[in-house]
Amino acid sequence: MSDVRAIVASVHREEWGRLVASLIRTTRDFDLAEEAAQDAFEDALAQWPSEGVPRVPRAWLITSARRKAIDRIRRRALFREKARELAALQERLEVPSPDDIDEQVIDDDRLRLVFTCCHPALPPEAQVALTLRTLLGLETEEIARAFLVPIPTMAQRLVRAKAKLREANVPYEVPGEDELPARLEAVIAAIYLVFNEGYAATQGDDLIRHELCAEAIRLGRLLVERWPARPEPAALLALMLLTDARRAARVGADGELVLLEDQDRSKWDRAAIDEGHALVERALRARPVHAYAVQAAIAAVHARAERAEDTDWAQIVELYEVLQRIAPSSVIALNAAAASAFVRGPAHALARMDALREALEGYHLFHAARADLLRRMGRLDEAASAYREALVCVGNAPERRFLERRLRALGRG
Repeated sequence: MSDVRAIVASVHREEWGRLVASLIRTTRDFDLAEEAAQDAFEDALAQWPSEGVPRVPRAWLITSARRKAIDRIRRRALFREKARELAALQERLEVPSPDDIDEQVIDDDRLRLVFTCCHPALPPEAQVALTLRTLLGLETEEIARAFLVPIPTMAQRLVRAKAKLREANVPYEVPGEDELPARLEAVIAAIYLVFNEGYAATQGDDLIRHELCAEAIRLGRLLVERWPARPEPAALLALMLLTDARRAARVGADGELVLLEDQDRSKWDRAAIDEGHALVERALRARPVHAYAVQAAIAAVHARAERAEDTDWAQIVELYEVLQRIAPSSVIALNAAAASAFVRGPAHALARMDALREALEGYHLFHAARADLLRRMGRLDEAASAYREALVCVGNAPERRFLERRLRALGRG
């Protein structure tokens, strides 16, 4: 039973987005799609232990979810006496056999879903949040952490976003070239947040959610394939590849966090680095330079260093200064301050970070970065206090254990 639960959990992580995207295409109803998908997974938990795991779990789930959707539509239709609506929806939801499931259609469904969620009818912050919720099934708490907002605020934002799409009758499609500029930026932001959630999970027992990293990179590749001449998708894919190349070295054999300076660089994925370098060079030739191209360039500088002490921090600081002019944000300012410590010293960096306190009070990496600077400056009581502040905010177990180890190492844990 426990093995089957683990299989269902694994399939849920890998297939949720595909399933929901497919159902939204056919039902045009975000809530119904999520409900039917959830019903299908509950059926899997109930039936697979006795009947066995199906040969193609994805096909089984799609079939089950579509039947569940039909049941729910039928109940709604009977209640509302909308028999004609029911007939039309049943035709769109015709249950396929496993061999009839078209992988290309499923891929297109997910890309359509991202663009639908990122429709300009929605506020920018709601576009990305809705993508994270529907495509990846992230919990409201996880999304709220990613946006540094309270959970009730994010819950209301998601409800309003789905209602807005429904009321506006937004088409479920990838837009044409004329609409692309207004949609692509939000799509790229959404995909990058998906990647970030995979590379540094906001909560849970694992530091990395590999399936999210893989899905974000796959979506990035779809964007590059569809719009090879545009620099934005290339910049996004370059950034993700150059960052993801370090994934295998980021966690030790014991599952614990390994800092960048301590990583075994022989484990870095050189093929991904080479591909990322080619893409970032292409993206940097565009004018104006996209913010993700600059971030990818920073990742490329790290990738070029054979040892941590070989890192060209001066160049990284210069790139952060460019990035802050292009896309200023508190998180980028924090990263820029952290980088400046290697060039101008920890005191300089600490002063820059302290100016960000109000904006980043609930962000554990802000407190962790301050703690590290204070530790390096020998201000150990203040460092311990900063580590404790970080522990209040952190949600991921390996990160929590790392902070606790640092606190104990100060003799104040």
